[in-house]
Amino acid sequence: MDRSPAKFVLLLMAAAATWSFFAVADAGKLQPSCIGRERDALLAFKESINDTGGELGSWRQERQDFCQWAGITCDNVTGHVVKLDLGGRYYLVGEISPSLLSLEHLEYLNLWGTGLSIADWPLVMNKIPSLELLDFSGCLLSSANQSLAHINLTNLQELFLSYNHFGHPLSSSWFWKLTSLKYLGLSDLSLDRSLSFGNITEFLDKLPRCSSNRLRYLSLSSNNMVGILPNRMGHLTNLSLFDLFYNNITGDIPPWLGNTSLEYLSLSSNHLTEPVLLRTMSCTILEDLDLSDNNITGVIPPWLGNCTSLIHLSLSKNLLTGHVPWTLPSEFGAYGLVELSLSSNYFNGHIPESICMLSNLLVLDLSDNLLEGELPQCSHKSNMVFLLLSHNTFSGNFPSSLKNYSSLAFVDLSVNNFYGTLPSWIGDLVYLRFLQLSHNFFCGVIPVTITKLIHLHQLSLAGNSISGVIPWSLSNLTGMTQKQPKKPGVDMFIWYNGHVGKFREVWPIVMKRQELKYGTRILDVVSMDLSLNYLTGEIPYGLTSLKGLLNLNFSWNQLSGKIPRKIGDMKSLESLDLSRNKLSGEIPTSLLDLTYLSSLDLSYNNLTGRIPQGSQLDTLYLENPSIYTGNIGLCGTPLERNYSGSNAPEHDNQQKIEKVSEPVLFFYFGLGSGFVVGLWVVFCTLLFKKVWRVAYFRLFDKSYDKAYVFVVVTWGRTNRKPAAT
Repeated sequence: MDRSPAKFVLLLMAAAATWSFFAVADAGKLQPSCIGRERDALLAFKESINDTGGELGSWRQERQDFCQWAGITCDNVTGHVVKLDLGGRYYLVGEISPSLLSLEHLEYLNLWGTGLSIADWPLVMNKIPSLELLDFSGCLLSSANQSLAHINLTNLQELFLSYNHFGHPLSSSWFWKLTSLKYLGLSDLSLDRSLSFGNITEFLDKLPRCSSNRLRYLSLSSNNMVGILPNRMGHLTNLSLFDLFYNNITGDIPPWLGNTSLEYLSLSSNHLTEPVLLRTMSCTILEDLDLSDNNITGVIPPWLGNCTSLIHLSLSKNLLTGHVPWTLPSEFGAYGLVELSLSSNYFNGHIPESICMLSNLLVLDLSDNLLEGELPQCSHKSNMVFLLLSHNTFSGNFPSSLKNYSSLAFVDLSVNNFYGTLPSWIGDLVYLRFLQLSHNFFCGVIPVTITKLIHLHQLSLAGNSISGVIPWSLSNLTGMTQKQPKKPGVDMFIWYNGHVGKFREVWPIVMKRQELKYGTRILDVVSMDLSLNYLTGEIPYGLTSLKGLLNLNFSWNQLSGKIPRKIGDMKSLESLDLSRNKLSGEIPTSLLDLTYLSSLDLSYNNLTGRIPQGSQLDTLYLENPSIYTGNIGLCGTPLERNYSGSNAPEHDNQQKIEKVSEPVLFFYFGLGSGFVVGLWVVFCTLLFKKVWRVAYFRLFDKSYDKAYVFVVVTWGRTNRKPAAT
């Protein structure tokens, strides 16, 4: 074998390099003392808190590999603990042990949403210079104004302190000295009422210049801040997220926001008036823009045409007017738009076909405007989830293009001028959870296929001209039962949970004889409202299987038959209205089982029998004494008509009829008998007495002759011509 010196040297160098690599790796690995120190630190941390939910059940002494414990991540090479993530574990309460200082290589510490606190947390955290992310959101922190002589957290890039209570001005907080920060979360802080934090102008002016040019994330939502946005903040050049949601900021939107690197801008729920100064805003960057719930007037700002990267756009609850620029898709170029919310403004005109170009749209909210005409017939498939068009003057048949929107979960066409029958293919929209078609001009019958909507939580067809019977297969609406089956596929409610407060804060539902408004709790409301129609027939007995219903309203129809005997099985009912129908029979005693019932109306039917007695029904009567009005056959407490026996009303009425009729019948019987007797006496006399018979007919002939002569003479005098003069 040829073993030249050059090859031999190369082999030696390779071996040395390999040995060096493993030597360094071995040197970097934790020695037994290090392993024991970090494990002991974690166990001391666990001992200092109360784990009421067993969140840290895997943290046990006998389990040597602590890198496999819940929430722990170790470095793959060195084995040091680099990440402690206990965020969202709400059952952890108590004080944090200073033993965390033994985790000298910790880079990521997340305790958001826990009940954990530590008195001098900045002093403790300042002794772990390796930290890059620190999330203490909602951790019962009481202050952030500790004095730190020297800042060791030179690697800290992300700091989240939202949802805490700092009883001091925010400007005195120690974290303003951090020069490495890129993300700062201060949403929903509870602070004292010092103007040093409460005025947005002063707050932004006091941002340290040395660090603010690196700041990328600034969230100050829900802090009750006042003042106006300053005109000059050019040093925030790297700001990508700016959130001032739910404050009391006034004035114009300044131009410097258009010179930033913003991807997310939320100025929602303030008192801003003029957005025109944002005309320099880039398109190529901004993805999420929320200016809703302000006092912005005029037409949609033209600078929106520059925002071609927009994904979410909300201008709801303003004073905007004019035609919606439905050339938006072509002029915008924002073909990736996922959410478009323009509700509660004064937009008018039609929706043209160009809206169909927004093929990625999941949310379209145009409700509460002055829009009119028929909806465009979009032929392409759509993944739209929310179609909200209520409180306009839209017209036409039920939109046939919706058959292409198979992902629809929320459809609200209420308070418009739609007409015609409901299509049978409505049952193919299998993901529907919320179907509001009330107060239109729909007619015809309820299609049986509507009971194929097994995910349906809310159905309102109130205030239309729908006739026929209620489908008997209502029991198929399993989404209205307490036990809802798990189906494969995307659950749109999970997606909606993260968006409900983003584009719609209030959802109105008519319930308990009033309009109630819900926020995120709209997901929990199960309701069926078919009132104010022309429905006939009986109430289907399958209805009682819908045990998740909170609200049931069949009032102002022409329903007949009896109230289902097992209506008490619907134990979740809070509101029941069957008034203004033709229902008969007794009130089921199972109504007493509806312990959550707080609104009841059975008035103006043909109900009979004794009213069931119980604390719940008695309380409802005291609150609204008209719940039984218009049912003359009802008796017993709490009404004044108290009778005995199961058929007391009918029996008593019969006795009254008999008592009233006896003298009347006696009178008419006597009168008829006298007439018959007198007639037969006269007839028999004429029959057997010839003299009387001749005299009677002579009298009749004389009367006839006199009458004849009188008529002839009178006729002759009437037609006589006057004499000539």
